Amino acid sequence: MSANFGPPLAMELFSDLFPTTPVLANVSSKAIELFHGSSVLEFLTNSVLVALVVLGIVLWFSRKATKNMTLIPHKAQNFFEFIIEFLYDRVVGIVGEKQAKLAFPLLGTLFIYILVSNWFGLIPGVGTIGVGDAVGPFMVGEVHEPMLRPPTADLNATLALSISAFLVWLYLTIKELGVMGFLSHTFGAKGGLKGIMGVVVAIVFLFVGVIEVVSMILRPMTLSVRLYGNIFAGESVLHTLGGLLDKAGFPWSFIGSVLFPFPFYFMELLVGLLQAIVFTLLCSVYIQLSTTHDEHHEEEGHH
Repeated sequence: MSANFGPPLAMELFSDLFPTTPVLANVSSKAIELFHGSSVLEFLTNSVLVALVVLGIVLWFSRKATKNMTLIPHKAQNFFEFIIEFLYDRVVGIVGEKQAKLAFPLLGTLFIYILVSNWFGLIPGVGTIGVGDAVGPFMVGEVHEPMLRPPTADLNATLALSISAFLVWLYLTIKELGVMGFLSHTFGAKGGLKGIMGVVVAIVFLFVGVIEVVSMILRPMTLSVRLYGNIFAGESVLHTLGGLLDKAGFPWSFIGSVLFPFPFYFMELLVGLLQAIVFTLLCSVYIQLSTTHDEHHEEEGHH
C-alpha cells in the first residue's frame, strides 16, 4: 500500500516555469529490511533501528536526570521532574490516586516514547536518506528504501504499544475487581430493579455487555490504527511536498524540498504531540472505566 497525494494547483503553477512534471513521493507503508538475506539481522528494519535509537535517547536522558539527584535540582533533573509531575497529576485526575500508582509507569512511558518517536520522524534525513534514483548531487527523486523510519509510522510498532497497554489494562482490572467482579461489572444489571423490570433490564445489560466485550477486543486495533494513520499521513504529505520540484533540476529541486514542507513541520509537531496525548488519554480512560466500582456495590460493601 502506498500513499500518493497530488496537489493539482501547485503542479499547474510550476508547469509553466519548468517543462517537466514533478515526481510525487510514494511512502511505503512497510518497514524495509536493512540487511537483506541475513538470517541473524533480518528483524532489524529501518523502523526497528529508529525505535532502538529513541529508546536509547529516553533511557539516556532519564538516567542522566536521575543519576545524581540533589535537593536543589540541576537542569536535567528539574526538567525531568517537571515532566513526571505534570504527567502524574494528569493521570491521577483520570484514574484516581490508587490506580495511578500502578498505571503511571506504563502511561508515562507510553506518552514520552510516542512523543519522541513522532518528533524524531521530523528530523531531516529520517525517511529521506536512502536508496533511490539520483536527480542531483547527493539527492534522489524518490527514496525507495529509506535507512531511517519513525517507528510510529510502522503499524507493527503501534500495534505492539496497543497490545502492551491492553495487557496492563486487563491486569489492573482483574487485580481491582477480580474475575467475577469484572464479569458482574460488564454484564451485570445496574439500577437495582426487581421483578419483571429487573429481568428486562438484566437481559438488556447482557447484550450491552457483549457489545462492551467486542469493543474491548477492538481497542488495541483502534489505538494502533489511529496513531499509525496520523503519523503515516503526515509523513506522506511532507514527502509529497518535498518532491514537487524533483524534476526541475538542481538547485530548484533542493530549494523546493526545503521550502514547501517547512510550514507543515509546525503542524506535524502539533500532530505528534496531540497523538501522544490521545493515545495516553484513551488508555487512562479505559483503565478508569474498568476499575471503577458500581455505586450499589460500594453501598452494599459499606453495609
